[in-house]
Formats: sequence, structure tokens, C-alpha cells
Amino acid sequence: MTAKSLITIKGVKDGLVFLLDDQCEFIDLLRDLRDKLEHTPHFFNGPIVYVDVKLGARSITEEQKSEILDILKMKGNLLIRSLQSDDKVEKQPDYQVHTVTGIVRSGQVLRHQGNLLFLGDVNPGGMIICTGDIYVCGALRGTVHAGAEGDHNAIITASLFSPTQLRIADVISRPPDEWGVTQTQMEVAYVDNGQMQIDKITNLQRIRQDLKMFKGV
Repeated sequence: MTAKSLITIKGVKDGLVFLLDDQCEFIDLLRDLRDKLEHTPHFFNGPIVYVDVKLGARSITEEQKSEILDILKMKGNLLIRSLQSDDKVEKQPDYQVHTVTGIVRSGQVLRHQGNLLFLGDVNPGGMIICTGDIYVCGALRGTVHAGAEGDHNAIITASLFSPTQLRIADVISRPPDEWGVTQTQMEVAYVDNGQMQIDKITNLQRIRQDLKMFKGV
């Protein structure tokens, strides 16, 4: 007889809902969560997805909450929006993302205070300037500037990287003709030791951990 899954994933209009069993041992819950992420790749290797986690009647400690979040953040395209139990909903106030849909055409500049999820293309001659992170779910062929007020920990991701220029804080990307071949999945740009680097978005959690270590936070 097949064992009951401790994790149920449901698609909703604006993201995913993770329903976590509230009767099992916590260690078994974590193991099943890792297994679910590893064996359901079609959800977790694509564009940015908002996630709400529902704990049912389970009460968890801060340490247990961190363990759940750390596992989910291993998939770089998951943005955790809330942790919910039967008696409360715990928002994640430390990381808010504003969503904009459209096309940034040549000569247009889109400015935003905070983190931005842009659903659309940035055409050559178009520009996005943002004080936080920038997620482009579309083709990035123009210019984007993340961490515009000096945040070197900001990142830039895109479904297709073919930018005119990338900038994070005061660090400017390599010349456009040095960008690599077309990738098969989303990539992320970040600053490491004063240099712009590019990696797969699946490595985003490791990158963020390295940045925190470098910054001493």
C-alpha cells in the first residue's frame, strides 16, 4: 500500500499552496517536503512563483519555521508569501515583491522602490531601475539597475538574458558581447567581490547565503 503523502501542493490563481500534514512527526514532514521538491521539477524550474504554506493545526517554533523556509528556498523561483496555521497567518514582512505586467519599450523607464517582479519583456532601449531585487519573467534585452540606492546584495533574474547592460548598486556588467550562450532556464546576476557574476537560478539560495557571509550578516 502506498504511503500517504504528507505534503499536498495545489495551484491557485496567483501561485501555489503547500498543505502540510499536521499530525505526523516534524522530521517526517521535512523529509517529505524535500522529496516533493526533488520529484516535482515542473513546478520549480520555471518562472517566479508565490507560495503560501498552510500548517493546519500544527504549532511550530521559530527554529522549525526556519527549517521549513530553508527547504523551500532551495528552489530559487519560489517566493514564500505566508505561513498559515489554524489560529494565525504569519506574513513574511522582511521580503515583499511588487508585481507589474507589461512591456518596457525603447525610451521607457520603469522605476520602483523595493523588490520588483516584472511579467513581460524589457526591449532594447528600455530600462528598469529598482532599489531592491528585479525578477523579469520574460526577455531581458534592455537595461536593468537593481539595488539602485547602493544595495550590493540585490539580484537580477530573467527568463532570457540578453541585456544591453546590467547594473547592481555601482557595479556594471560586462560588455554585452561577453554574455554567454542562450540558457535553458532562468539565470541570476549578482555581485561577488565587486564583480558581476551569472549563475543558474537553482543556485539562488547558495548565492544568498554566500552574500550574507560576505557582508557579515
